[in-house]
Amino acid sequence: MLSDKEILETMGMVSSQHLDVRCITMGISLFDCISGSADETARRVYDKVASYAKDLVAVGDRIATMYGVPVVNKRVSVTPVSLVGAASGGYLEIARAMDRAAKETGIDFIGGYTALVQKGATPGEEAFLETIPEVLATTEKVCSSVNVASSRAGINMDAVKEMGEIVKKTAYLTRDKDSLGCAKLVVFANAVEDNPFMAGAFHGTGEADKVINVGVSGPGVVKAALEQVDGDLTAVAETVKKTAFKVTRVGQIVAKTAAKMLDAHFGIVDLSLAPTPAIGDSVGRILEEMGLERVGACGTTAALALLNDAVKKGGIMASSHVGGLSGAFIPVSEDIGMIEAAEMGALPIEKLEAMTAVCSVGIDMVAIPGDTPAEVISAMIADEAAIGVVNQKTTAVRVIPVYGKTVGDTASFGGLLGHAPIMKVSGYSPARFIARGGRIPAPLGSNKN
Repeated sequence: MLSDKEILETMGMVSSQHLDVRCITMGISLFDCISGSADETARRVYDKVASYAKDLVAVGDRIATMYGVPVVNKRVSVTPVSLVGAASGGYLEIARAMDRAAKETGIDFIGGYTALVQKGATPGEEAFLETIPEVLATTEKVCSSVNVASSRAGINMDAVKEMGEIVKKTAYLTRDKDSLGCAKLVVFANAVEDNPFMAGAFHGTGEADKVINVGVSGPGVVKAALEQVDGDLTAVAETVKKTAFKVTRVGQIVAKTAAKMLDAHFGIVDLSLAPTPAIGDSVGRILEEMGLERVGACGTTAALALLNDAVKKGGIMASSHVGGLSGAFIPVSEDIGMIEAAEMGALPIEKLEAMTAVCSVGIDMVAIPGDTPAEVISAMIADEAAIGVVNQKTTAVRVIPVYGKTVGDTASFGGLLGHAPIMKVSGYSPARFIARGGRIPAPLGSNKN
């Protein structure tokens, strides 16, 4: 049982420190929707998503009222569409069916317009990849992800090259909205199957038919706790662990309740410190509370490593089913501390890359000049994939080449996506390296059998 003091403490986290359930994500298997007809497959996809998720928004709202904890987003993830449409094609039809079902149910996003090509791509997957820009430009709620590398397979550099071109085309097709389509596209290394966060969520092939995964976030809670710490970095780590434990407990209660109400399996709780543009909801501010003058200063990577590790340790103690990404996110446009540091030049893109070696994901929600060549974007993806593959962790790139804008300008994406300064990238060309293609072999540490 929670004591009165602990209950009041949690209420304080909600009211003044931005504690929330960032998302309830329902994972839905689409394998039983597969048919030999594109139209029939799309119809089955629409029917199943609309049926399974029809009560998701209402249940999320009911749980928020029950426990007094805001549930910010209600989302759906589905089986990778590259697999679902392999027999019939019709990827565009499936995407539009997903979008219609998302609108009908009132959910915020639907993820799973996904391909897993870390070792190679079939002709069907190649056809699927070509549709991504059009899908992201013509749908409202569909999110896409592509896994191009793994610690077991190495890096598929042919796919990396293609993804640089796909990001550029997506940016062009959504140029009237500051290239917003790219905010719904993530390129992964070591993608996980139970991630509840968009844009990278998809329902893995090893999952049950209907699963509830919950993402809980509380950068403001962690910062408030650290404001009371006057000790050394061991004391800082212990405080973060204890705070992460409490926050994860909230997530587990919400996840189990939602799963029961929706007649679904309880999957995982993902405790990722996912910031928003709101004041007091910043991972950057946590790092500064540890003692850095500004995010990006020397010591930033070490501070982030401490934070990420302590979050994971606290979360694992609180729930037997912690999964997803679970750590600290550093999306530039979604974190006011990161935004300010980037605007003043304290946080260059090279430092962001170094930070990704120790945090949950990678180069995330970073706006770059619209005239950045596709091969430079591919090289950024390759660099992040290398960090993930060698360190056996998930890394990703969600980069936005904003058409018509350059360094010194600002891109505005709205809502939780925030705004971002256009960041400088190296002007030296990796074109010859990217053009080689092929595969970067898996590291020696991958041979564990």
